[in-house]
Amino acid sequence: MALDERPFSATMPLTRRRWLAAAGVSLAAFALPRRGAAQTDGFRVLRAGTGMARLRGAGEAPTPIWAYDGQSPGPTLRVRQGEEVKVRLVNDLKQPTVIHWHGLRLPNAMDGVPHLTQMPVEPGQSFDYRFVAPDAGTFWYHSHFLSSEQVARGLYGVLIVDEREAVEVDRDVVLVVSDWRLANDGAIHPSFGNMHDAAMAGRIGQYITLNSEDFLSLPVRTNERIRLRLINAANARIFQLRIDRHVARIMAADGQPCPPMLAPNGLLRLAPGNRVDLFLDAPLAPGSKAAILVDDLRGSELEIGQIVYDPGPPLRAAALPEPKPLPDNPLPAKLDLGQAYRLDVPLDGGGMRMMMGGGMGGTGFRGQGIPAQQRIWALAGLSSSGHDGPPLFSVARGRTVALSLPNRSMFPHAMHVHGHHFRQLDSSGWKPYWLDTVIVDPERTERIAFVADNPGKWMIHCHMLEHQEAGMAAWFEVA
Repeated sequence: MALDERPFSATMPLTRRRWLAAAGVSLAAFALPRRGAAQTDGFRVLRAGTGMARLRGAGEAPTPIWAYDGQSPGPTLRVRQGEEVKVRLVNDLKQPTVIHWHGLRLPNAMDGVPHLTQMPVEPGQSFDYRFVAPDAGTFWYHSHFLSSEQVARGLYGVLIVDEREAVEVDRDVVLVVSDWRLANDGAIHPSFGNMHDAAMAGRIGQYITLNSEDFLSLPVRTNERIRLRLINAANARIFQLRIDRHVARIMAADGQPCPPMLAPNGLLRLAPGNRVDLFLDAPLAPGSKAAILVDDLRGSELEIGQIVYDPGPPLRAAALPEPKPLPDNPLPAKLDLGQAYRLDVPLDGGGMRMMMGGGMGGTGFRGQGIPAQQRIWALAGLSSSGHDGPPLFSVARGRTVALSLPNRSMFPHAMHVHGHHFRQLDSSGWKPYWLDTVIVDPERTERIAFVADNPGKWMIHCHMLEHQEAGMAAWFEVA
């Protein structure tokens, strides 16, 4: 879905006056495991290189992208809980790259953070990722090297870890929502690294896609139950989604099961990196259609897809009963808050709020000018690439960590913790689900806690990727 096509200027926000829609059906988009992939010594080979995608619809020229195996999202990888993931990354790009396995509680050496857990994979080289998937759920993989460019060009894919026992749904569907900043000719706009994006909301694209399609139709049958796995792969945009005339029953958040709950007012708010698993029952009459809607950042909604009902008879005579919770993953049973390591981690900086002092290694700044190394954001007063300088904190393995995240900037941040999942505190207590990425709105404070049970050096950063690369990143150590 596109905004009106006007030349992009790095010095001003994109205008949002008119949305254009084009419809098309692609049933192939819902086939989760894309087979036929190369295997070498038992490793699934993923090639990071170039590809093409029809981001503007079937009637427009395709867009050159960067992709895994020529497609974005990349091939959907699928294993069962407790099985080994074996992936060989082959770099066919002209710049280095890595793969980060977002949300996986995996060994530190497999986390895919350049200069912290591994060296970048140079052009023409390869790297083997090998780890056991401890948790069932919805995860994704993406580049973590120059990620503000490489992810924006399409370098991401989906990893599904199936439960040991089959889940009672009729179908399993992945929807990856993202946005793309395109030039008038349909090419990806080369405005990477500009300070307007870094200092403001991040790179926001004027085209929104589901599974890299301009408008996507999801076929269903009346009284069918679908497990719908939603993933936000955008650089910076927070998506607020709604499926018209359908009940959105949340079964898992960020890959971790939670007590079944209805989305408030039917709205799903996903930060970059967030995932949510819905059980979507299809209650409408045969032949019906229902819109998949997203906010347009102006207080209105845009239709980016449809639920399309088969005109034939219902799948079954009546809807299925309310689902049971998904089986728990082996996360720590208890947060020991009495003995927790506690730390305030203020989120500071940006183009509309003066950051006084802070910085690391001479890269700090005062005021709103462009600082050395383009560091204009900070965590706890430190402006870092996420691998340089001292750790934000060091704790012994098994200790509970409680972080307070006050956002003192004028923009929201999607704070992501590597290698761990955390609980979130609100006025009524600890929320009954685990996350790996949390939205911290302006002038708000979020409090999170996790058991530091995964040894190694782990990143914590804003998943608005331009914010991360402009200093809102750090690392911590679990010994």
